[in-house]
Amino acid sequence: MKVLLTGASGQVGTALQASKPPEIELTALTHADLDLCHGAAVQAMLANRRPSLVINAAAYTAVDRAESDAELAFAINAEGPRQLALAAKRLLDCRLIHISTDYVFDGTASDPYRPDHPQNPISVYGRSKLAGEQAVLEILGEKAVVLRTAWIYAPQGRNFLLTMLRLMRERGAVRVVADQTGSPTSARSIAHAIWAIAARSQVTGVLHWTDAGTASWYEFASAIAAEAQLAGLMAQKAEVTPITTAEYPTSARRPPNSLLDTRQTIAALDLVPPSWRDELHATILALKTA
Repeated sequence: MKVLLTGASGQVGTALQASKPPEIELTALTHADLDLCHGAAVQAMLANRRPSLVINAAAYTAVDRAESDAELAFAINAEGPRQLALAAKRLLDCRLIHISTDYVFDGTASDPYRPDHPQNPISVYGRSKLAGEQAVLEILGEKAVVLRTAWIYAPQGRNFLLTMLRLMRERGAVRVVADQTGSPTSARSIAHAIWAIAARSQVTGVLHWTDAGTASWYEFASAIAAEAQLAGLMAQKAEVTPITTAEYPTSARRPPNSLLDTRQTIAALDLVPPSWRDELHATILALKTA
């Protein structure tokens, strides 16, 4: 299968390349290779490569910066996917897997969000990602898969795990929000789910994928501190203090509940998500041996 990947240098893009099945002929593109907002360039690339699957892992993810940089956020998160979908539609039997986010919801629900739950983003980032979802689904219909995930981290890139490790080393203590809940999810886990979708042409529509289990950001940070000490990444365990969202104001509002209902995806892929604690342990070990 010929697959074209965008966002190749990001967390998920890197994990997808590392876990590529042997039967996949992969073209991995960064922003330097292809500007997704240039429709003619996107069409020319797809016409030349003629993939049977496009995986869009490119995204503008600076959530707070997006509040003052909405034009760029919408260009990358909405116009980019739209151009990919338009180009894919010109090819025969080309599917598109588009990665999206829990930020399309407002986070006020008491239960995990189902894929069909009404969206109500409360930030520019969330609105831009929702616009990208809508464009892909409208243009490609059953040839599109929107895979929403949340709280992504990896051994490289910019993410909560690496930020916490840096601050813990520098300060010995961190204060972390305890009233926002989600499922920490490794880029490696998301990549496995995406390759499972790639192998199943009948899978279509909106799906959710996160690692198993729940945590607050405070609980995630506490687990990072414990794992890092055990792995020898820090001489002593950092102190982690819980605070409220109100005590840590940010430019963009965050969903207080980021939990996603993954049951439909588990059934469709016959794939069980790993425990977020197990994935964190594996990622910390990968950092130790890097």
